[in-house]
Amino acid sequence: MYKGVSVNKVDIIDHVARSADISKAAAGRAIEATIVAIKATLKKGGMVTLVGFGTFYVGKRAARAGRNPQTGAAIKIKAAKVPKFRAGKALKDAVN
Repeated sequence: MYKGVSVNKVDIIDHVARSADISKAAAGRAIEATIVAIKATLKKGGMVTLVGFGTFYVGKRAARAGRNPQTGAAIKIKAAKVPKFRAGKALKDAVN
């Protein structure tokens, strides 16, 4: 779509509207519905696979020790679930 340029949600909505020949409002609703569906699936611990694009999934980050950058004091960082994305072959090929 854009080479070497940062793209935001509005840019994606514009591109989808032009490519699909639909209104920007309809494209915005479609993009928003997609994002909501991905979030809901990940919240339940599921995976979202878009064949040729990639897979969204939930990873686990272990608890660990860290340092407060202002004081240098040791702090405990809790374990957390983090969203992750693994690019599919077609996306990798498109980038290279």
